[in-house]
Amino acid sequence: MFIEIVEFDRPEGFSDDDLLEDGRSTIPRWKGFKGLIRKHFVTDGPKVLGVYVWETRDAAEEGHNAAWIEAFTKRTGVPPKLRLYNMFMEIDNAAGEVREYPME
Repeated sequence: MFIEIVEFDRPEGFSDDDLLEDGRSTIPRWKGFKGLIRKHFVTDGPKVLGVYVWETRDAAEEGHNAAWIEAFTKRTGVPPKLRLYNMFMEIDNAAGEVREYPME
């Protein structure tokens, strides 16, 4: 299991509405994407993050391949910074569960 954080600077002049609309425009790509468990859209104002939960490293690498990076940069005008982490344990208070995952 992997957590990936995709970070970028909010494009110049991007309002909150623009950010939300841009996020909505990505739904067709990510909804049902093989190996993607969950995606969160997050911002603190000047920074924007996509937080992804992936089944495997291969799924993450397929999701954010060179073609995706190029299209993302063209769409937003800014390049993304990608960081991938191996998730080995999860505490899920909503489900009342603790889960452990093998490390790849």
